Amino acid sequence: HVVRLIYLSEHDNRTGPSNRSRKGRSNKGRSRERFQRDRQRGGHGGGGSAGIFGGPGPRSRLEDTDGDIPHGKKYDKKWLLTALQNICSVTYTPVQYHVDHSRAHFYLDNATAASALHKCSHKITDTDGYKLESHFIVTDLVSQNVEVILNRKTNMEAVIKIIEENIPELTSLNLSNNRIHKLDDLSELVTKVPNLKSLNLSHNELKLDRDLDKVKGLKLVELWLVRNPLCDLFKDQASYISAMRQRFPRLLKLDGNDLPPPIGFDVETPTAIPPCKGSYFGSDEIKGLILRFLQQYYSIYDSGDRQPLLDAYHDGASLSITTPFSNQNPSRSSLGEYHKDSRNLKRVKDSTVRFRLLKHTRLNVVAFINELPKTQHDIASFTIDVNTYTVIAVNGKSRDSTLAFSRVFITVPAGNSGLCIVNDQLFIRMATTEEIRKAFVAPAPTPSSSPVPTLTAPQQEMLTAFSQKSGMNLEWSQKCLQDNEWDFNKAAQIFTRLQTEGKIPDVAFIK
Repeated sequence: HVVRLIYLSEHDNRTGPSNRSRKGRSNKGRSRERFQRDRQRGGHGGGGSAGIFGGPGPRSRLEDTDGDIPHGKKYDKKWLLTALQNICSVTYTPVQYHVDHSRAHFYLDNATAASALHKCSHKITDTDGYKLESHFIVTDLVSQNVEVILNRKTNMEAVIKIIEENIPELTSLNLSNNRIHKLDDLSELVTKVPNLKSLNLSHNELKLDRDLDKVKGLKLVELWLVRNPLCDLFKDQASYISAMRQRFPRLLKLDGNDLPPPIGFDVETPTAIPPCKGSYFGSDEIKGLILRFLQQYYSIYDSGDRQPLLDAYHDGASLSITTPFSNQNPSRSSLGEYHKDSRNLKRVKDSTVRFRLLKHTRLNVVAFINELPKTQHDIASFTIDVNTYTVIAVNGKSRDSTLAFSRVFITVPAGNSGLCIVNDQLFIRMATTEEIRKAFVAPAPTPSSSPVPTLTAPQQEMLTAFSQKSGMNLEWSQKCLQDNEWDFNKAAQIFTRLQTEGKIPDVAFIK
Protein backbone atom coordinates (compact mmCIF):
# COMPACT_ATOMS: atom_id res chain seq x y z
CA HIS A 1 0.00 0.00 0.00
CA VAL A 2 1.43 3.34 -1.00
CA VAL A 3 0.81 6.66 0.70
CA ARG A 4 2.15 9.65 -1.13
CA LEU A 5 2.13 12.79 1.04
CA ILE A 6 2.64 16.29 -0.33
CA TYR A 7 2.34 19.14 2.21
CA LEU A 8 1.82 22.88 1.87
CA SER A 9 1.12 25.45 4.62
CA GLU A 10 -2.08 27.44 4.13
CA HIS A 11 -0.24 30.79 4.06
CA ASP A 12 1.43 29.73 0.78
CA ASN A 13 -0.17 31.82 -1.97
CA ARG A 14 -0.88 28.68 -4.00
CA THR A 15 -3.60 27.63 -1.49
CA GLY A 16 -5.76 30.65 -2.36
CA PRO A 17 -8.22 31.06 -5.19
CA SER A 18 -5.38 31.70 -7.63
CA ASN A 19 -4.38 28.11 -7.09
CA ARG A 20 -7.35 27.02 -9.17
CA SER A 21 -6.88 26.48 -12.85
CA ARG A 22 -8.44 28.78 -15.40
CA LYS A 23 -11.32 26.35 -15.70
CA GLY A 24 -11.75 26.28 -11.96
CA ARG A 25 -10.16 22.91 -11.31
CA SER A 26 -8.79 22.43 -7.81
CA ASN A 27 -5.45 21.00 -6.66
CA LYS A 28 -7.26 17.78 -6.13
CA GLY A 29 -8.21 17.65 -9.77
CA ARG A 30 -4.65 18.30 -10.82
CA SER A 31 -3.54 15.67 -8.34
CA ARG A 32 -5.72 13.12 -10.05
CA GLU A 33 -4.39 14.22 -13.43
CA ARG A 34 -0.84 13.84 -12.20
CA PHE A 35 -1.69 10.41 -10.86
CA GLN A 36 -3.04 9.43 -14.27
CA ARG A 37 0.19 10.61 -15.88
CA ASP A 38 2.20 8.68 -13.32
CA ARG A 39 0.09 5.61 -13.98
CA GLN A 40 0.69 5.89 -17.70
CA ARG A 41 4.40 6.14 -17.05
CA GLY A 42 4.24 3.04 -14.87
CA GLY A 43 3.45 4.49 -11.43
CA HIS A 44 5.77 6.17 -8.97
CA GLY A 45 9.42 5.76 -9.86
CA GLY A 46 8.76 4.42 -13.37
CA GLY A 47 6.47 2.00 -15.16
CA GLY A 48 6.33 -1.44 -16.65
CA SER A 49 5.66 -4.98 -15.66
CA ALA A 50 7.13 -6.49 -12.55
CA GLY A 51 5.96 -10.02 -13.26
CA ILE A 52 8.63 -12.31 -11.88
CA PHE A 53 7.59 -15.92 -12.29
CA GLY A 54 7.79 -16.73 -15.98
CA GLY A 55 4.85 -14.64 -17.17
CA PRO A 56 3.12 -11.37 -16.33
CA GLY A 57 3.36 -12.51 -12.74
CA PRO A 58 1.56 -11.37 -9.58
CA ARG A 59 1.26 -7.63 -9.20
CA SER A 60 2.11 -5.87 -5.96
CA ARG A 61 -1.20 -5.20 -4.19
CA LEU A 62 -0.60 -1.57 -3.37
CA GLU A 63 -2.86 1.39 -2.73
CA ASP A 64 -1.76 4.91 -3.57
CA THR A 65 -2.75 7.57 -1.06
CA ASP A 66 -1.96 10.90 -2.71
CA GLY A 67 -1.93 14.12 -0.66
CA ASP A 68 -1.57 17.17 -2.87
CA ILE A 69 0.35 19.83 -0.90
CA PRO A 70 3.54 20.55 -2.83
CA HIS A 71 5.77 22.07 -0.11
CA GLY A 72 6.16 19.21 2.37
CA LYS A 73 9.92 19.55 1.94
CA LYS A 74 10.04 22.60 4.22
CA TYR A 75 8.94 20.56 7.25
CA ASP A 76 11.09 18.30 9.40
CA LYS A 77 10.47 14.62 8.73
CA LYS A 78 10.12 13.70 12.41
CA TRP A 79 7.68 16.52 13.08
CA LEU A 80 5.62 15.74 10.00
CA LEU A 81 5.27 12.02 10.74
CA THR A 82 4.56 12.65 14.44
CA ALA A 83 1.88 15.20 13.59
CA LEU A 84 0.22 12.70 11.30
CA GLN A 85 0.39 9.94 13.90
CA ASN A 86 -1.16 12.16 16.57
CA ILE A 87 -4.34 12.60 14.53
CA CYS A 88 -4.41 9.17 12.89
CA SER A 89 -6.59 6.54 14.59
CA VAL A 90 -4.30 3.70 13.52
CA THR A 91 -0.63 3.23 14.35
CA TYR A 92 1.36 3.01 11.14
CA THR A 93 4.97 2.54 10.03
CA PRO A 94 6.16 4.75 7.15
CA VAL A 95 8.33 2.97 4.61
CA GLN A 96 10.98 4.66 2.42
CA TYR A 97 10.25 8.23 3.40
CA HIS A 98 11.87 10.54 0.87
CA VAL A 99 11.54 13.97 -0.69
CA ASP A 100 11.05 14.36 -4.41
CA HIS A 101 11.61 18.03 -5.33
CA SER A 102 9.24 19.78 -2.87
CA ARG A 103 7.09 16.72 -2.23
CA ALA A 104 7.35 14.29 0.68
CA HIS A 105 6.53 10.66 0.01
CA PHE A 106 6.33 7.46 2.00
CA TYR A 107 4.66 4.08 1.70
CA LEU A 108 2.47 1.87 3.88
CA ASP A 109 2.07 -1.89 3.91
CA ASN A 110 -1.33 -1.88 5.63
CA ALA A 111 -4.70 -1.14 4.05
CA THR A 112 -6.31 -0.16 7.36
CA ALA A 113 -3.63 2.46 8.02
CA ALA A 114 -4.03 3.78 4.48
CA SER A 115 -7.77 4.27 5.02
CA ALA A 116 -7.20 5.93 8.39
CA LEU A 117 -4.71 8.40 6.90
CA HIS A 118 -7.23 9.19 4.18
CA LYS A 119 -9.47 10.66 6.91
CA CYS A 120 -6.67 12.98 8.15
CA SER A 121 -6.97 15.47 5.27
CA HIS A 122 -7.07 19.18 6.38
CA LYS A 123 -6.34 18.30 10.04
CA ILE A 124 -2.62 19.07 10.47
CA THR A 125 -1.33 22.29 12.07
CA ASP A 126 2.34 23.32 12.06
CA THR A 127 4.30 24.75 15.02
CA ASP A 128 3.49 28.34 14.04
CA GLY A 129 -0.22 27.68 14.18
CA TYR A 130 -0.76 27.48 10.44
CA LYS A 131 -3.17 24.85 9.37
CA LEU A 132 -1.82 22.59 6.67
CA GLU A 133 -3.95 21.50 3.79
CA SER A 134 -3.35 17.90 2.81
CA HIS A 135 -4.98 15.58 0.34
CA PHE A 136 -4.90 11.80 0.51
CA ILE A 137 -6.22 10.04 -2.57
CA VAL A 138 -6.39 6.29 -2.02
CA THR A 139 -6.47 4.32 -5.25
CA ASP A 140 -6.38 0.58 -5.84
CA LEU A 141 -3.33 0.24 -8.10
CA VAL A 142 -4.21 -3.30 -9.10
CA SER A 143 -7.50 -2.21 -10.62
CA GLN A 144 -5.61 0.58 -12.42
CA ASN A 145 -3.12 -1.95 -13.84
CA VAL A 146 -0.19 -0.23 -12.09
CA GLU A 147 2.70 -2.38 -10.84
CA VAL A 148 5.80 -1.71 -8.75
CA ILE A 149 8.94 -1.18 -10.81
CA LEU A 150 11.94 -3.28 -9.78
CA ASN A 151 14.84 -1.03 -10.71
CA ARG A 152 14.90 0.30 -7.14
CA LYS A 153 17.25 -1.48 -4.78
CA THR A 154 14.71 -1.87 -1.97
CA ASN A 155 12.08 -3.30 -4.30
CA MET A 156 14.47 -5.84 -5.79
CA GLU A 157 15.74 -6.86 -2.36
CA ALA A 158 12.15 -7.43 -1.25
CA VAL A 159 11.47 -9.63 -4.27
CA ILE A 160 14.58 -11.75 -3.67
CA LYS A 161 13.66 -12.10 0.01
CA ILE A 162 10.16 -13.28 -0.90
CA ILE A 163 11.63 -15.86 -3.27
CA GLU A 164 14.19 -17.03 -0.71
CA GLU A 165 11.63 -17.47 2.05
CA ASN A 166 8.78 -18.92 0.01
CA ILE A 167 10.01 -20.47 -3.25
CA PRO A 168 13.79 -21.09 -3.01
CA GLU A 169 13.36 -23.94 -5.54
CA LEU A 170 12.33 -21.40 -8.22
CA THR A 171 13.58 -22.33 -11.70
CA SER A 172 12.18 -19.50 -13.87
CA LEU A 173 12.27 -15.75 -13.21
CA ASN A 174 10.82 -13.01 -15.41
CA LEU A 175 12.21 -9.51 -14.76
CA SER A 176 11.38 -7.99 -18.13
CA ASN A 177 10.11 -4.40 -18.56
CA ASN A 178 11.52 -3.10 -15.28
CA ARG A 179 13.94 -0.42 -16.50
CA ILE A 180 16.79 -2.40 -14.89
CA HIS A 181 20.09 -0.76 -15.82
CA LYS A 182 22.46 -2.76 -13.62
CA LEU A 183 22.48 -6.19 -12.00
CA ASP A 184 24.28 -5.51 -8.72
CA ASP A 185 21.06 -6.12 -6.78
CA LEU A 186 20.62 -9.50 -8.48
CA SER A 187 23.96 -10.96 -7.43
CA GLU A 188 22.33 -12.70 -4.44
CA LEU A 189 20.29 -14.85 -6.81
CA VAL A 190 23.35 -17.05 -7.27
CA THR A 191 23.27 -18.24 -3.66
CA LYS A 192 19.62 -17.71 -2.72
CA VAL A 193 18.01 -19.19 -5.86
CA PRO A 194 20.54 -21.87 -6.86
CA ASN A 195 18.07 -23.86 -9.00
CA LEU A 196 17.30 -20.99 -11.35
CA LYS A 197 17.48 -22.18 -14.96
CA SER A 198 15.59 -19.51 -16.93
CA LEU A 199 16.03 -15.73 -16.56
CA ASN A 200 14.17 -13.10 -18.59
CA LEU A 201 15.85 -9.67 -18.59
CA SER A 202 14.40 -8.47 -21.88
CA HIS A 203 13.11 -4.91 -22.45
CA ASN A 204 15.37 -3.38 -19.80
CA GLU A 205 18.20 -0.85 -19.91
CA LEU A 206 21.35 -3.00 -19.57
CA LYS A 207 24.12 -1.28 -21.53
CA LEU A 208 27.20 -3.50 -21.02
CA ASP A 209 27.58 -7.26 -21.28
CA ARG A 210 29.92 -7.24 -18.28
CA ASP A 211 26.88 -6.41 -16.13
CA LEU A 212 25.99 -10.09 -16.53
CA ASP A 213 29.13 -11.03 -14.58
CA LYS A 214 27.10 -10.30 -11.43
CA VAL A 215 24.95 -13.37 -12.10
CA LYS A 216 27.29 -15.60 -14.11
CA GLY A 217 27.32 -18.12 -11.26
CA LEU A 218 23.77 -19.12 -12.24
CA LYS A 219 23.45 -22.40 -14.14
CA LEU A 220 21.17 -20.93 -16.78
CA VAL A 221 19.90 -22.91 -19.76
CA GLU A 222 17.64 -20.09 -21.01
CA LEU A 223 18.29 -16.34 -21.11
CA TRP A 224 16.36 -13.40 -22.59
CA LEU A 225 18.14 -10.10 -23.26
CA VAL A 226 16.35 -8.78 -26.34
CA ARG A 227 15.63 -5.03 -26.40
CA ASN A 228 18.55 -4.15 -24.11
CA PRO A 229 21.18 -1.69 -25.39
CA LEU A 230 23.94 -4.26 -24.80
CA CYS A 231 22.58 -6.38 -27.65
CA ASP A 232 23.80 -3.74 -30.10
CA LEU A 233 27.43 -4.08 -28.96
CA PHE A 234 28.12 -7.28 -30.91
CA LYS A 235 29.14 -7.31 -34.56
CA ASP A 236 27.20 -10.49 -35.29
CA GLN A 237 25.06 -13.19 -33.72
CA ALA A 238 28.01 -15.57 -33.33
CA SER A 239 29.96 -13.15 -31.12
CA TYR A 240 26.79 -12.44 -29.12
CA ILE A 241 26.24 -16.14 -28.45
CA SER A 242 29.92 -16.65 -27.63
CA ALA A 243 29.91 -13.83 -25.06
CA MET A 244 26.82 -15.23 -23.36
CA ARG A 245 28.15 -18.79 -23.29
CA GLN A 246 31.40 -17.65 -21.72
CA ARG A 247 29.31 -16.62 -18.73
CA PHE A 248 26.67 -19.33 -18.92
CA PRO A 249 28.29 -22.46 -20.44
CA ARG A 250 25.08 -24.53 -20.20
CA LEU A 251 22.97 -22.08 -22.19
CA LEU A 252 20.63 -23.83 -24.67
CA LYS A 253 18.26 -20.99 -25.57
CA LEU A 254 18.99 -17.28 -26.08
CA ASP A 255 16.21 -14.75 -26.72
CA GLY A 256 13.89 -17.63 -27.59
CA ASN A 257 16.26 -19.15 -30.15
CA ASP A 258 17.66 -22.65 -29.70
CA LEU A 259 21.44 -22.87 -29.54
CA PRO A 260 23.64 -25.81 -30.56
CA PRO A 261 24.60 -28.06 -27.65
CA PRO A 262 27.54 -26.61 -25.68
CA ILE A 263 30.93 -28.28 -25.88
CA GLY A 264 32.65 -28.45 -22.53
CA PHE A 265 33.26 -30.37 -19.34
CA ASP A 266 30.58 -30.54 -16.69
CA VAL A 267 32.70 -29.76 -13.64
CA GLU A 268 30.54 -28.76 -10.70
CA THR A 269 33.34 -27.45 -8.49
CA PRO A 270 36.91 -26.30 -9.17
CA THR A 271 39.09 -29.39 -9.32
CA ALA A 272 42.70 -29.26 -8.17
CA ILE A 273 45.31 -31.01 -10.28
CA PRO A 274 46.27 -34.21 -8.44
CA PRO A 275 49.78 -34.36 -7.04
CA CYS A 276 52.49 -35.86 -9.19
CA LYS A 277 53.01 -39.55 -8.60
CA GLY A 278 56.40 -41.10 -8.06
CA SER A 279 58.48 -43.13 -10.45
CA TYR A 280 57.16 -46.22 -12.20
CA PHE A 281 59.40 -49.09 -13.30
CA GLY A 282 57.15 -52.09 -13.80
CA SER A 283 59.26 -54.52 -11.80
CA ASP A 284 62.12 -54.51 -9.30
CA GLU A 285 64.39 -56.14 -11.87
CA ILE A 286 63.84 -53.35 -14.39
CA LYS A 287 64.07 -50.77 -11.62
CA GLY A 288 67.55 -51.90 -10.62
CA LEU A 289 68.71 -51.96 -14.25
CA ILE A 290 67.36 -48.47 -15.05
CA LEU A 291 68.68 -46.83 -11.87
CA ARG A 292 72.17 -48.23 -12.41
CA PHE A 293 72.12 -47.05 -16.02
CA LEU A 294 70.99 -43.49 -15.12
CA GLN A 295 73.41 -43.15 -12.22
CA GLN A 296 76.30 -44.15 -14.45
CA TYR A 297 75.11 -41.97 -17.35
CA TYR A 298 74.73 -38.76 -15.31
CA SER A 299 77.90 -39.36 -13.33
CA ILE A 300 79.76 -39.20 -16.64
CA TYR A 301 77.57 -36.38 -18.02
CA ASP A 302 78.33 -34.16 -14.99
CA SER A 303 82.06 -34.95 -15.07
CA GLY A 304 84.62 -32.96 -16.98
CA ASP A 305 84.82 -35.50 -19.81
CA ARG A 306 81.64 -36.78 -21.52
CA GLN A 307 83.48 -38.83 -24.13
CA PRO A 308 82.83 -42.14 -22.29
CA LEU A 309 79.14 -41.68 -23.16
CA LEU A 310 80.03 -43.19 -26.54
CA ASP A 311 79.45 -46.56 -24.90
CA ALA A 312 75.88 -45.54 -24.00
CA TYR A 313 74.71 -44.82 -27.59
CA HIS A 314 73.91 -47.05 -30.54
CA ASP A 315 75.88 -46.51 -33.77
CA GLY A 316 72.75 -45.13 -35.48
CA ALA A 317 71.54 -43.08 -32.53
CA SER A 318 69.94 -39.67 -32.92
CA LEU A 319 69.42 -36.76 -30.50
CA SER A 320 67.20 -33.66 -30.52
CA ILE A 321 66.90 -30.66 -28.20
CA THR A 322 63.87 -28.43 -27.65
CA THR A 323 63.41 -25.28 -25.55
CA PRO A 324 60.20 -23.28 -24.89
CA PHE A 325 59.21 -20.75 -27.54
CA SER A 326 59.75 -17.11 -26.54
CA ASN A 327 59.72 -13.75 -28.28
CA GLN A 328 62.43 -12.47 -25.96
CA ASN A 329 66.08 -12.33 -26.90
CA PRO A 330 67.39 -15.83 -26.05
CA SER A 331 70.86 -14.49 -25.25
CA ARG A 332 69.43 -12.90 -22.09
CA SER A 333 68.23 -16.26 -20.81
CA SER A 334 70.11 -19.16 -19.25
CA LEU A 335 68.66 -21.20 -22.10
CA GLY A 336 70.59 -19.14 -24.64
CA GLU A 337 73.25 -21.79 -25.29
CA TYR A 338 70.55 -24.39 -25.94
CA HIS A 339 68.27 -22.15 -27.98
CA LYS A 340 70.30 -22.17 -31.22
CA ASP A 341 69.86 -25.94 -31.52
CA SER A 342 66.19 -26.01 -30.45
CA ARG A 343 63.79 -27.73 -32.87
CA ASN A 344 60.69 -26.05 -31.40
CA LEU A 345 58.06 -26.13 -34.16
CA LYS A 346 57.03 -22.53 -33.49
CA ARG A 347 60.63 -21.39 -33.89
CA VAL A 348 61.71 -23.56 -36.85
CA LYS A 349 58.97 -23.97 -39.43
CA ASP A 350 61.20 -25.21 -42.26
CA SER A 351 61.23 -29.03 -42.16
CA THR A 352 64.66 -29.13 -43.84
CA VAL A 353 66.18 -27.00 -41.08
CA ARG A 354 64.48 -29.10 -38.42
CA PHE A 355 65.99 -32.25 -39.91
CA ARG A 356 69.44 -30.63 -40.04
CA LEU A 357 69.20 -29.81 -36.33
CA LEU A 358 68.88 -33.51 -35.51
CA LYS A 359 72.16 -35.07 -34.39
CA HIS A 360 72.73 -38.40 -36.17
CA THR A 361 75.11 -41.28 -35.32
CA ARG A 362 76.82 -41.98 -32.04
CA LEU A 363 79.92 -39.89 -32.82
CA ASN A 364 77.92 -36.78 -33.72
CA VAL A 365 75.62 -37.16 -30.73
CA VAL A 366 78.42 -37.38 -28.17
CA ALA A 367 80.44 -34.65 -29.91
CA PHE A 368 77.41 -32.39 -29.61
CA ILE A 369 76.85 -33.34 -25.96
CA ASN A 370 80.48 -32.44 -25.22
CA GLU A 371 79.80 -28.89 -26.44
CA LEU A 372 76.81 -28.33 -24.14
CA PRO A 373 77.26 -26.32 -20.91
CA LYS A 374 78.69 -28.09 -17.87
CA THR A 375 76.03 -29.35 -15.47
CA GLN A 376 75.33 -30.92 -12.12
CA HIS A 377 72.14 -32.97 -11.97
CA ASP A 378 70.05 -33.43 -8.82
CA ILE A 379 69.47 -37.16 -9.08
CA ALA A 380 67.22 -37.02 -6.02
CA SER A 381 64.78 -34.89 -8.02
CA PHE A 382 64.38 -37.43 -10.83
CA THR A 383 60.96 -38.86 -11.61
CA ILE A 384 61.37 -41.89 -13.86
CA ASP A 385 58.69 -43.63 -15.91
CA VAL A 386 59.43 -46.79 -17.83
CA ASN A 387 56.60 -47.04 -20.37
CA THR A 388 57.93 -50.21 -21.94
CA TYR A 389 61.20 -51.97 -21.47
CA THR A 390 62.84 -49.71 -24.04
CA VAL A 391 61.37 -46.24 -23.27
CA ILE A 392 62.69 -44.33 -20.26
CA ALA A 393 61.21 -40.89 -19.40
CA VAL A 394 63.21 -38.81 -16.93
CA ASN A 395 62.19 -35.50 -15.32
CA GLY A 396 64.52 -33.59 -13.04
CA LYS A 397 66.63 -30.54 -12.32
CA SER A 398 70.14 -29.49 -13.25
CA ARG A 399 72.33 -26.94 -11.48
CA ASP A 400 73.00 -24.89 -14.57
CA SER A 401 71.39 -21.68 -13.32
CA THR A 402 68.86 -24.25 -12.05
CA LEU A 403 67.19 -25.56 -15.15
CA ALA A 404 64.52 -28.23 -15.35
CA PHE A 405 64.41 -30.92 -18.00
CA SER A 406 62.39 -33.78 -19.41
CA ARG A 407 64.25 -36.49 -21.27
CA VAL A 408 63.10 -39.54 -23.15
CA PHE A 409 65.57 -42.34 -23.86
CA ILE A 410 64.58 -45.08 -26.28
CA THR A 411 66.91 -47.98 -25.58
CA VAL A 412 67.65 -51.54 -26.62
CA PRO A 413 69.34 -54.25 -24.55
CA ALA A 414 73.13 -54.27 -24.65
CA GLY A 415 74.98 -57.33 -23.41
CA ASN A 416 73.65 -59.30 -20.48
CA SER A 417 72.72 -56.40 -18.18
CA GLY A 418 73.10 -53.15 -20.03
CA LEU A 419 71.17 -50.67 -22.18
CA CYS A 420 72.02 -48.83 -25.38
CA ILE A 421 70.35 -45.55 -26.44
CA VAL A 422 68.97 -45.39 -29.98
CA ASN A 423 67.00 -42.13 -29.58
CA ASP A 424 67.48 -39.26 -27.13
CA GLN A 425 64.90 -36.40 -26.85
CA LEU A 426 65.82 -33.58 -24.45
CA PHE A 427 63.52 -30.72 -23.45
CA ILE A 428 65.06 -27.96 -21.29
CA ARG A 429 63.29 -25.07 -19.56
CA MET A 430 63.78 -22.65 -16.68
CA ALA A 431 62.92 -24.14 -13.29
CA THR A 432 60.00 -22.72 -11.31
CA THR A 433 60.49 -20.99 -7.97
CA GLU A 434 59.16 -24.05 -6.15
CA GLU A 435 61.46 -26.36 -8.10
CA ILE A 436 64.45 -24.19 -7.26
CA ARG A 437 63.50 -24.24 -3.58
CA LYS A 438 63.38 -28.05 -3.52
CA ALA A 439 66.44 -28.64 -5.67
CA PHE A 440 69.61 -30.21 -4.21
CA VAL A 441 68.08 -30.70 -0.77
CA ALA A 442 68.93 -34.38 -0.35
CA PRO A 443 72.64 -35.20 -0.02
CA ALA A 444 74.18 -36.35 -3.28
CA PRO A 445 77.40 -38.34 -3.49
CA THR A 446 80.27 -36.87 -5.44
CA PRO A 447 81.11 -39.09 -8.45
CA SER A 448 84.32 -40.94 -7.87
CA SER A 449 86.07 -44.00 -9.19
CA SER A 450 86.09 -45.63 -5.76
CA PRO A 451 82.90 -45.59 -3.71
CA VAL A 452 84.78 -46.18 -0.48
CA PRO A 453 87.94 -44.08 -0.01
CA THR A 454 90.49 -44.99 2.63
CA LEU A 455 88.91 -44.75 6.06
CA THR A 456 90.07 -45.39 9.59
CA ALA A 457 89.07 -48.66 11.18
CA PRO A 458 86.37 -47.05 13.42
CA GLN A 459 84.97 -45.15 10.40
CA GLN A 460 84.89 -48.31 8.31
CA GLU A 461 83.08 -50.13 11.10
CA MET A 462 80.58 -47.23 11.52
CA LEU A 463 80.03 -47.09 7.76
CA THR A 464 79.22 -50.80 7.55
CA ALA A 465 76.81 -50.55 10.50
CA PHE A 466 75.10 -47.44 9.08
CA SER A 467 74.64 -49.07 5.68
CA GLN A 468 73.04 -52.11 7.31
CA LYS A 469 70.73 -49.99 9.51
CA SER A 470 69.65 -47.53 6.79
CA GLY A 471 69.57 -49.91 3.84
CA MET A 472 71.58 -47.43 1.74
CA ASN A 473 74.63 -48.47 -0.25
CA LEU A 474 78.14 -47.66 1.03
CA GLU A 475 78.59 -44.56 -1.15
CA TRP A 476 75.43 -42.82 0.09
CA SER A 477 75.96 -44.03 3.68
CA GLN A 478 79.46 -42.55 3.68
CA LYS A 479 78.19 -39.23 2.32
CA CYS A 480 75.54 -39.04 5.04
CA LEU A 481 78.10 -39.77 7.79
CA GLN A 482 80.61 -37.27 6.38
CA ASP A 483 77.98 -34.51 6.16
CA ASN A 484 77.23 -35.09 9.85
CA GLU A 485 80.89 -35.23 10.99
CA TRP A 486 80.76 -38.99 11.55
CA ASP A 487 78.15 -38.61 14.30
CA PHE A 488 76.19 -41.85 13.95
CA ASN A 489 73.08 -40.73 15.90
CA LYS A 490 72.90 -37.34 14.16
CA ALA A 491 73.30 -38.97 10.74
CA ALA A 492 70.56 -41.49 11.63
CA GLN A 493 68.18 -38.65 12.60
CA ILE A 494 68.86 -36.75 9.36
CA PHE A 495 68.41 -39.93 7.32
CA THR A 496 65.07 -40.72 9.02
CA ARG A 497 63.75 -37.19 8.39
CA LEU A 498 64.80 -37.12 4.74
CA GLN A 499 63.39 -40.58 4.13
CA THR A 500 60.06 -39.58 5.72
CA GLU A 501 59.94 -36.52 3.45
CA GLY A 502 60.68 -38.69 0.42
CA LYS A 503 63.90 -36.81 -0.40
CA ILE A 504 66.25 -39.78 -0.68
CA PRO A 505 66.37 -41.12 -4.26
CA ASP A 506 66.01 -44.78 -5.16
CA VAL A 507 69.61 -44.94 -6.38
CA ALA A 508 70.80 -44.60 -2.77
CA PHE A 509 69.46 -48.06 -2.00
CA ILE A 510 71.02 -49.91 -4.94
CA LYS A 511 73.86 -52.09 -3.66
